[in-house]
Amino acid sequence: MMKATTLATFTLAACMVALMASASPKAIPAVPPAAVAASAVAFDHGAYDKLLKKYVNEKGLVNYKGWKADQKELNDYLALLSKNPPAANWSKAEQMAYWINAYNAYTIRLILDHYPVQSIKDIGPKIQIPFVTTPWAAKFFRIGGTAMSLDNIEHAILRKKYDDPRIHFALVCASISCPRLRNEAYTASQLDRQLDDQGRDFLNNPAKNRPGQEAAQLSKYFDWYKGDWTKNGQSVVSWVNRYATTKMEKNTKISYLDYNWQLNEQ
Repeated sequence: MMKATTLATFTLAACMVALMASASPKAIPAVPPAAVAASAVAFDHGAYDKLLKKYVNEKGLVNYKGWKADQKELNDYLALLSKNPPAANWSKAEQMAYWINAYNAYTIRLILDHYPVQSIKDIGPKIQIPFVTTPWAAKFFRIGGTAMSLDNIEHAILRKKYDDPRIHFALVCASISCPRLRNEAYTASQLDRQLDDQGRDFLNNPAKNRPGQEAAQLSKYFDWYKGDWTKNGQSVVSWVNRYATTKMEKNTKISYLDYNWQLNEQ
């Protein structure tokens, strides 16, 4: 009787998780039934962490040439990502860390697939329509059985579901003007610290942001995603002042730096 009851309880729990996943927005892949039991423990990004330490330096520049010649471990990590999407019982931090790592790892995969390239924007058709024909719109990988793109991860999942503008300090589009690619994986236990550290690094790097009291030259991120920075009573100025050593005034004149799409290569 005990064994039958336990089996029935487990079966009911598995069905409930599968039902919840099927009701999620289409952009977020459902959890495959086979993964339900294993998903009680959040994903281990240790293998990816080792790769980042091996191929990314402290400035966030990537040794793509070396990585191109040694891709098995990255492929193995991406295969695990593909088979183990976040489960409903993962914490918000666990889910966010998964999706941030997935975005950055699949961006590296995209670059390696086309390397050598001068820029991520060289990938795909010469005439690129946002959200349609850009490298970020290409559905070149699958997670939980669902074909996905980098745009899906950024806009339909991270921005839409978690409402934390700090993701813009963490997602790296393989370009010089992007935030620094950390040479460590994001983890749930360290996520807040890591995102705040990324904010400080990004806002105090004069190649990417130049805050000032009378005038400021900021990254295009603060223009492109202005709606994210101004939610919940916040503002671009308040977000900049949260991390920048040089503070801005409420009426500081803001302009935006040209975006350097050159590959973030060592």
